[in-house]
Amino acid sequence: MDADFSDLPLISTMTLATQGADGESHAADVYFASDEEVNLYFFSDPISQHGLDIAHNPRAAVTIHPESQGWEDIRGLQMRGEVQRVEPGSSWDSAWEKYVAKFPFVTGLKSFIDRNQLFVFVPHWIRLIDNRRGFGYKEEWLRSAEGQSEIPGSRGWRFQPETELPGEIGG
Repeated sequence: MDADFSDLPLISTMTLATQGADGESHAADVYFASDEEVNLYFFSDPISQHGLDIAHNPRAAVTIHPESQGWEDIRGLQMRGEVQRVEPGSSWDSAWEKYVAKFPFVTGLKSFIDRNQLFVFVPHWIRLIDNRRGFGYKEEWLRSAEGQSEIPGSRGWRFQPETELPGEIGG
C-alpha cells in the first residue's frame, strides 16, 4: 500500500478513452494537470471525437505512464471515472493555475484556450501498476465518500485489496 504518484506532475500526457453514441471506442492523448484529489484537468475541442463522446456519455477511462523500454520498467496508472465540463468561475481559475504551472507556454495561446473547453476527469477507481516491484505488481484505490485517503498528498481515496473487476483477466 505504498503508492508513489510523484511522477504524475512530470508526465505531460494522459490517454483518455471514451465511447461514442454508436458504441465505438475512441482514445486520445491530451495534456493534463492534476490537483491534490487526483482530478485531471485538460482542454479539448468540444466537437472533437472525444468531446462528442463525453457529451453523450461522461464515463471514461484514463492511462498515465512514462515511456519504458522494457517490461521491467512498465509502470503507471489506470483509472475509471467521469468527465465533466469546468465552467468559468473559481473552479476554472484554480484548474487554470495548475495547468499554467505545468505548461507555462499556454499563456501565449489565448485564441486556442478561447476555442476549447476545460474538462476535468474525476476518477472513482485507480490502479497503480509497477513492474519495477515485480512482474504484474498492482494496487487499487476507490474514491472514498468519507474524504479519508491512503494516497499520500491526496484526499478521498481508500485502498482496495487486489480484486479482479468483472470481465477482467489480468491487468
